[in-house]
Parts: sequence; structure tokens; C-alpha cells
Amino acid sequence: MLPNLLFDFGGVIIDIDYDATPTAMRRLSRAGSTIEFTQAHQAELFDKFETGQLTPNEFRAGLREAYDLDATDAELDAAWHAMLLDVPAERLALIGELRARGHQTALLSNTNELHIADINRRLATKYGFQHGIADVLDRVFYSQEVGLRKPGEEIFRHALREMNWQAADTLFIEDSPQHIATARRLGLQVLHLAPPLTLVTALPEALRVFPREYAPAHS
Repeated sequence: MLPNLLFDFGGVIIDIDYDATPTAMRRLSRAGSTIEFTQAHQAELFDKFETGQLTPNEFRAGLREAYDLDATDAELDAAWHAMLLDVPAERLALIGELRARGHQTALLSNTNELHIADINRRLATKYGFQHGIADVLDRVFYSQEVGLRKPGEEIFRHALREMNWQAADTLFIEDSPQHIATARRLGLQVLHLAPPLTLVTALPEALRVFPREYAPAHS
């Protein structure tokens, strides 16, 4: 039986610079505030936006109040999107190849309304996608739409239930250690894409050794 493939988005399919957004927002802060947003931890404001509890306007207002930001909506959005980099074509090609071989695929992403719209625009412009990353996957689970986020266990359980997948038959591909820890606890096999690993360099070998965990030589 071919393993099911559950992909994270940022740092796995799309390149991410986690420092770019706090740096850009700090430039907009009259007080030079430290923006509480990192790969490992973020303030409740960001959690609420990623679980659909805030509208974009409420999120922007929250940013201005929390960090003393003096910026237009367009400037705030540009800073918020600064972390989003490229979606390399070879990663999309690999996913397409694996689906053609019979692997079931899904995305499990902590994201938000603004990022979804921005990435969808980029994918439409560069690749002609009509429905964003959903065009190359069997199913997409966004925290914004599900109302749950990683590293909580329930969003993993939700995805497995919806896909009718067993944890032991599923490989979770992710760049954030705290999300990897939850997946392991729930019995999923994992591929931790810590730099310099990328989807194209590491996933084929991880599938070759499945169900053993892929252990790259540098780790």
C-alpha cells in the first residue's frame, strides 16, 4: 500500500522567510516594537487570524494597536506577505508525479485569509492555477477554514478523518519541529524538512524507506 502524503505548505511547498515579516513590520512601528511572530511561537493575535476568528480589517487594527504601527492597509499587507517567497516548479512536478503513481495527497496548513488570497494570485499568474494549491492536491485543509491550527492534535485528527486515512499509513512532511512532535505523538510517520533538506531532495528517499523514518546523514 502506498503511503498517504500530508504536506505542510510554508517551508515545504512554498519557500518562507520567517524573519522577513517581523522585520518589515518593525520598520512600520513608531516604537520599534518587537513583533511576536516566529516559526516556533506567535502572539494570540496571529493565532486568532489563522483560525478565522478575525477579519482582515480586525487583524490590521490589532497589529496597529499591539505594535504601534503607523501604516496603511496596503503597507500592512505588504509586510505581512513579506515572508512568502517562491513556489518552485519542481516541487509541484514531484507532487503531480506522486499522485500519478497513486499516492493520496492533502495539505495541512496554518494560514489565513490574506495569505491564501496572495498565494492564489501568485499561483494563478505563474502557473495558471484556478484554485490555488488545491489544483495539485486531492484535498486542502487550511487552519483559517477549519478553525483549528497546528500544533494542536485536533486539526491532525480532522484531516485524517476527512481523508479516511490511518495515521500509520500517512507520511507528514513539515518544517516546524513543534508540528512534527504532534504528528509523531499521533502515530504518523514524519519527514522533518530541516534545512538544507527540500521536498525534492528528501521526499523520494523518505518514501523509499517508509515506514521507517528517514534519517538524513547530516542529522
